[in-house]
Amino acid sequence: MAGSNLTRAKIDSGDTLRRIREVVGAKGIVPEAETAPYLADQRGLYVGKAALVVRPGSVAEVAEVVRLCAAARLAIVPQGGNTGLVGASVPFERGDEILLNLGRLNRVREIDALNDTLTVEAGCILAEVQKAAADADRLFPLTMASEGSCQIGGALSTNAGGTAVLRYGTARDLVLGLEVVLADGRVLDLLSRLRKDNTGYDLKQLFLGAEGTLGIITAAVLKLFPRPRGVATALVALRDLAAAPELLARARAASGDAVVAFELMSGFCLDLVLRHVPGTANPLSRRFDQLVLLELAGAEAGGGLSERLERLLAQALEAGLIRDAAVAASEAQRASLWRLRESLPEAQKHEGASIKHDIAVPVSAVPAFIDEASRRVAAELPGIRVVAFGHAGDGNIHFNLSQPEGADGAAFLAQWGRFNRIVHDIALSFGGTISAEHGIGRLKREELVRTAAPLEIEVMRRLKAALDPLGILNPGKVI
Repeated sequence: MAGSNLTRAKIDSGDTLRRIREVVGAKGIVPEAETAPYLADQRGLYVGKAALVVRPGSVAEVAEVVRLCAAARLAIVPQGGNTGLVGASVPFERGDEILLNLGRLNRVREIDALNDTLTVEAGCILAEVQKAAADADRLFPLTMASEGSCQIGGALSTNAGGTAVLRYGTARDLVLGLEVVLADGRVLDLLSRLRKDNTGYDLKQLFLGAEGTLGIITAAVLKLFPRPRGVATALVALRDLAAAPELLARARAASGDAVVAFELMSGFCLDLVLRHVPGTANPLSRRFDQLVLLELAGAEAGGGLSERLERLLAQALEAGLIRDAAVAASEAQRASLWRLRESLPEAQKHEGASIKHDIAVPVSAVPAFIDEASRRVAAELPGIRVVAFGHAGDGNIHFNLSQPEGADGAAFLAQWGRFNRIVHDIALSFGGTISAEHGIGRLKREELVRTAAPLEIEVMRRLKAALDPLGILNPGKVI
């Protein structure tokens, strides 16, 4: 359902806006002069308008706002921390949608350390969720660069990935229960703390990753895990790309599957960080073409994990899989290694315009995908610079393309669709996907229709029609 095709009832929308203001009160309305941060996406690709930016303070207020909008056929754009990268959390340019930000729903409702569960509201910042778990001597393992500003409701609505998917799974895998406001304003209470419940359909899964198009997540029961007592981290220079899957397999076997991160980046990626991020340095003996940030975590305190990691690296060096490695000897050194990886998106911005891809292929196919995609894009545009990095341990690669040096940035970005098609088709040829963790939103809606099986799209549309028959929840996003 495209946003421009939403059918509106012939009613006085001004009266509905007045009633919404009454429901949420002055604290729940963002003054027009302060709405700009809510209306633009992180990349600046989309800048929309809203009839009203609303920040309800309770689930009851969310439900009543949705009920009023349903009666008036007013579209609603649910929003968390607005850190998404596909335009799902900002309104269209028409100005006839309600933007509903969940930031004021930020309570930790319950923590049950013996059951290893944490119940939080959708507006809780991810870093605060992690801290609440840590305060109970537990771990909530979802982690990503935006954790200081993204909200847990948005992370669940987009099925966020992050750097620990290899060990703990995506956001979808970390949820036991949900509370969801449906498109008619009713509250669906699925806040189960059970790990086993076989009574019918698993309804919560419909809303995880749906990007606010089927319902509005207002609270969640999250899985917790024992806190790691030991961590061992190394930046490893690979023999070549083809060595990455074998090194990962060896690391998992040698560590008892204690690998929590296996982050790939090229030598060019590291060059960008060293060039543009002050205070960074190459910890290796020289420049190498392919690198992996490898981290183990487990229950062992002391040096047990570090010893295992060093044995693994020594064996990999003897087998010719790696050329060099720098093992963190302190938390400060660990942080400096992670800074090299986490600063990459910011460093790339300094190189001009870039075209982004968030693909995934089977782990074993990562080297072949990068090789083939790199050759194809270079043949299409000589001088294009491949910035390929990401979560190689789960097959998710951010295959980004920086403009040729000295090229016109706007002209380069005008070729976004052309390069998307090339890269996406190669990923699909390896049995992959066009979106591994960023979602579909507005940016990839047409690509989803182009690349997905017709029956998949039909089933998605049937679900949308069943749960949101008026088409008011985030219309024009995903499908």
